[in-house]
Amino acid sequence: MVSLSKNQTISLAKSSSAISQIQFGLGWDPAKKKGFLGGLLGGNSSSIDLDASCILLDSAGNVLDTVWFRQLNSKEGSIRHSGDNRTGEGDGDDEVISADLSRLPSNVEHLVLTVNSFTGQTFKDVDNAFCRVVDQQGKELARYKLAEQGSHTAVVIASLRRSGGEWNFTAHGNISRGSTINDMIPDIKAAVGC
Repeated sequence: MVSLSKNQTISLAKSSSAISQIQFGLGWDPAKKKGFLGGLLGGNSSSIDLDASCILLDSAGNVLDTVWFRQLNSKEGSIRHSGDNRTGEGDGDDEVISADLSRLPSNVEHLVLTVNSFTGQTFKDVDNAFCRVVDQQGKELARYKLAEQGSHTAVVIASLRRSGGEWNFTAHGNISRGSTINDMIPDIKAAVGC
């Protein structure tokens, strides 16, 4: 497994021969409250309802499809969302997006992964946010731990790009604003250079 830094890219083909079906696991925890009152009130913030999404773009940056909590499957069925986790509690992945890369339409060049707060909670209230890529045999290929906390409500966390028949995974960690992925489209396109 490779632990990525912001803006670092790796080739998934070099990490595993089993990448026709992969999963993107996204996880987070509510930030612990600080100070005396935080300790009296149990130490954790209220639950954090973040939403993981996957945007499919062509080489020109046109949005071809979107998978998120309001549309759990891509139109042709190659991308699937596990469903909405409204708390961020528990260990491991809070939301999972599965991709069958062999079924993706040939004009899809980018799969962009985002995390946003539909309810308007900010990343000041989020700890331990991460994105990871797992191959079809369950092997974790790459992990990116998000360090950016602040008053933003969204992050373009990572992307997968088709390049000469191979897929490259890039950790972005670019902060964004907005409560839905539609609000984030300009930042999504900028992250992948479209």
